[in-house]
Amino acid sequence: MAELRLTDAEARLAEIVWANAPVPSPELVELCKRELDWAKSTTYTILKKLCDKGLFRNDSARVTVLLSKEDLAARQCRDFIDDSFGGSLPKFIAAFVGTSRLSGRQAEEIRNLIEKYREEAGNE
Repeated sequence: MAELRLTDAEARLAEIVWANAPVPSPELVELCKRELDWAKSTTYTILKKLCDKGLFRNDSARVTVLLSKEDLAARQCRDFIDDSFGGSLPKFIAAFVGTSRLSGRQAEEIRNLIEKYREEAGNE
């Protein structure tokens, strides 16, 4: 799966779609005109790019979400860890912790996440 990066314009339009989806494409054009001062052609050009990237679908003048904001963020995080740390989550965590201090609460949250995923992996 190719790395998924958004331009600033794509990210701005994506935020509007996520906040309003499903949204009729003519309504999306109006939202972009009001919020971003974009022309109709700009909205449709950027929307097509986002659809081509697999974030949204524009079918029968209705824009729907294919990839949620949270799923995009998770994918971008995985891509970053793959690119920067050879896919090693422990190396990423070591680098992150090495440059900042974790509070007791943060350390406990991480422990809880590890336990949760360890238990889920044991049930498979």
